[in-house]
Amino acid sequence: MFLGTHALRLDEKGRLFLPAKYRDELSGGLVITKGQERCLYVFPVHEFQRITDALRSAPVTAKSVRDHGRVFFASASDETPDKQGRVTVPQSLRSYAGLGRDCVVIGANTRLEIWDARAWADYETEQEQAFAELSEEVLPGVL
Repeated sequence: MFLGTHALRLDEKGRLFLPAKYRDELSGGLVITKGQERCLYVFPVHEFQRITDALRSAPVTAKSVRDHGRVFFASASDETPDKQGRVTVPQSLRSYAGLGRDCVVIGANTRLEIWDARAWADYETEQEQAFAELSEEVLPGVL
């Protein structure tokens, strides 16, 4: 499970130090791909495989499944962190997410998300009030 918020910086080669607490979990490899709200999703290989299996069983006749799968897989990049825990974020993904030097990596349960620091601050400001005022269950019986 990935939790927390981590302020990080991209270096001049587009590399990012993974948060130290997640390096062991991701040392065997990870997949970075486009996420919603112009962030990047980072999955451990085993979680990406689980999603791949689920999408494989989805009906190919559904246009939304085809559309999502095309963008999701075409933008995916499998990476292996170096010995210092750095991972290269491909230029096309940095452009998609509008990543500058200052980034935020957040834990989002089974994945990490990489955000441009300013974009994350804006998103968080926008969403916190709605979160605080939520008056219905998000997941009935759970939350």
